[in-house]
Formats: sequence, structure tokens, C-alpha cells
Amino acid sequence: MKINSRIESVLASSTLAITARAKELKAQGCDVVNFAGGEPDFDTPQTIKKAAIEAINSGLTKYTPSIGTLQLREAIAEKFKKDNHLDYDVSQIAVNCGAKHSLFAVIQVLVDKGDEVIIPSPYWVSYTEMVKIAGGTPKIIPTGAETSFKLTAKQLEGNISGQTKVLILNSPSNPTGMLYNKKELEALAEVCVKKNIMVISDEIYEKLIYDTDEYISFASLGKNVYDLTFTINGVSKAYSMTGWRIGYVAGSKEVIGFVKKLQDHSTSNPSSISQAAALQALKSKQDDVKAMRDEFRKRRDLIMSLIDKIPELSYIRPEGAFYLFCNVSKVAESFEFAKKILDDKNVALIPGNGFGAPGYVRMSYSTSQERIQEGVKRISEWIQANK
Repeated sequence: MKINSRIESVLASSTLAITARAKELKAQGCDVVNFAGGEPDFDTPQTIKKAAIEAINSGLTKYTPSIGTLQLREAIAEKFKKDNHLDYDVSQIAVNCGAKHSLFAVIQVLVDKGDEVIIPSPYWVSYTEMVKIAGGTPKIIPTGAETSFKLTAKQLEGNISGQTKVLILNSPSNPTGMLYNKKELEALAEVCVKKNIMVISDEIYEKLIYDTDEYISFASLGKNVYDLTFTINGVSKAYSMTGWRIGYVAGSKEVIGFVKKLQDHSTSNPSSISQAAALQALKSKQDDVKAMRDEFRKRRDLIMSLIDKIPELSYIRPEGAFYLFCNVSKVAESFEFAKKILDDKNVALIPGNGFGAPGYVRMSYSTSQERIQEGVKRISEWIQANK
């Protein structure tokens, strides 16, 4: 059977593959320490779950507009204004089936065959594949520890060609946990405005930052930047609602109109029940978010202190998200390292190959402090035994 060549070229998700293997071992009775997870291990707050139950009981189980209910889009607009100093009309906002779907929809609308999309590496594994599905060409710009895995304005400008159309920016970053500061973002914004490059700003980890209370949304850096930017966010990470599948995108009214057309003929609307839950999440007090962030900060500090005791491993201090991006190149190739640690010690890690960063593994500290201690202990034991 002949398969569409664009789909045939798409690589499997390394994060999902390792996570599936870890779950399989756990189902077999193995004591697995899971550092592979890309989701908070906390439960969805009770007030949010209650709102979903009330939505079911009150009959809010029918179709909604394909880009989300007016009430939810109004709440998203209010969130942008309060948290990010961004003024978006509801006509500039689309609700999608998770932030991953938000990214997919915008990339499908913006990117055409032959268009280049600049993606700094390390990058989240799905960015490149989404661009390929759209017929575009991912243009990877490697970054390293010397710039804390952050793209510089000089790198960006030097890699723009006549085919470059979009930059994908992720702050805080999955997999590195790096957070761009205002000065760094302004320098990138200056290049994008100068070269008329559109920006997809993935801000899904916005609420999970640890060394500052100030989060800078890329589109807030000026009118010209705002006009070029598509801001992606959602409720998955901040409210531990990964399975509810609600994300959203804000940007040009024209492009959002095409996102609506795409959803009209594909997903239709996101779950009406999940939308009611997301509305409650955005409108409620943010105490649960703050408590989760505080616990993640403690776990980050713990895992860094433990890895510091293993001389063969190194990392750059993460400022957000819930990942430690660890250099294992002194021990083994990253895929081999992750495979052996899982097979021999029942510790699940994500190799950096899928993030465009061989030599590294992603360690999620979205697990208890006790499991972090146990997992790092097993890694240390394996390294010592295999010297």
C-alpha cells in the first residue's frame, strides 16, 4: 500500500516509546523509577474536577463552536491580559485539543511546501515532525551548554534564508528547562521584525518557573512583534490536566480563521466537558498551581544535588519546566545509556537523540523526592559497575 510520503517520513516519538516501555515493565511487576514522564504527577485539583462533573450533570455534553466556547475564549483573553500584558480579542483565540494540537494547527496553516522553519536544538520531539507533515523543511540550529542551550540573535540572523518563514521558540524549554530572559528575547525579536519572520511561541510551561516570578511572553515585546507572533499555551502542565486535552493559540485574526476552518473539517470542537474544566482552572484561585511549582522547585534542587555527586554527569541548571537535561557523554552514547539503565536498573530516561542532542538524556523530576533519590542512586550504581 502506498502511504503519503509526508506521513511516511515522520519519526516515531522517542518520549512516548520509552514511556510505554516503562509502563510495560511496571505492569510486569518491576519497580520502575520513571524519569521519562512529560506530565505532572499531581492530581487535577478538586475544584476543576467538580466543574467537569457539574458540566456533565447539567447537560453540557453537546457540540460547541469548533474553536471553543465564547466563555472559555473570554477567560483566555482575560488570562493573557492579566498574566502576560497581551490584548487579544476572542476572535484572535482558538481552543484546541491540547497545546500539541494548537501547535499542529498553526503549523499546518502557516507552513507550505518549501518553507523553512527554524527550530533551535535541543527541541521538543514533535516540532520537526509537525513541520514535515505540513510539507515544510525544519532548519535546525544547534545550541550548546556555552549559551545555556539558548538561541542567540546572531545565530538566528545568520541562519535566515529566502525560504525562512517561521521560528519556533519554547521557553521554558522541553527538554532543557531553560528560560529566556527579557534581554535575550528582545534581541531575537529585533531580528524577527527586521527579517519579517513569524514566531510560534510555545509557552506551555509558563507557570513552572523557579528562580524568578517574572515571565516574559514573546508577543508582549512590542506591536511589531505581537503582529508576527502566535502564542501557544494550555492547561495541561500548569493545572496537571494532561489528559483533558485543552490547549489554545492566540494571534492574527486571519490565521485563527484558518485554524477554525481546519478544525471544522478535522477535530470539530475540543471536549465540551474539558472546556468547562479549563474555564474553572483559569478563573479559580491559583493556589494549587503555586503549591505544585513550590514542590517542583524542591525536587529540582534535590535532583541537582544528587547528580552533583556523580562526576561523570553534568548539566546546566534548569530554570523552568520539570526536566534536568543531563550530559552522559563521558559514560555512553545517550540511547545506549537510556536503554541499559532501563534494562539493568529499571530507571526510565529519555535519550537526547530525539531532541536533536545526542550525548544527553532528559530526566523528568515529576516524581516524588523519594523516587528521585532511589532513581539517581540506581544510576550511580550502574555507572560505577560499568566503568
